[in-house]
Amino acid sequence: MNDVETLVGAWLSVPEIADALGLPHRTVRRMIDDGELLAARVGPNEAISVPAAFVRDGELLPALGGTITVLRDAHLTSEEALRWLFTPDDTLPVVGSPITMLQLGRKAEVRKRASELAW
Repeated sequence: MNDVETLVGAWLSVPEIADALGLPHRTVRRMIDDGELLAARVGPNEAISVPAAFVRDGELLPALGGTITVLRDAHLTSEEALRWLFTPDDTLPVVGSPITMLQLGRKAEVRKRASELAW
């Protein structure tokens, strides 16, 4: 098990996330391939999976897409971006990690910090 797999904790396979979002599997795979959705190979079979924290009420977190774009603009790989999103940060205004902030709808601070990664 790699550190990102442990850090994220709960994962959804491509079929599981497709079902959760009501999308065809090929659409989810295209989103991953196009860099619109972060994924990693996890588990004993190294299946491509997406963090379960990205989904709420049958939809992707509203601020996720723009945040991924900022992280990509900072030239982070998928693994680096996942590590950054899920690593606890004591300097945030709420207890948790950047993904916690996104789940609370507080994208401005997360994107500001993500854009600083490019410098």
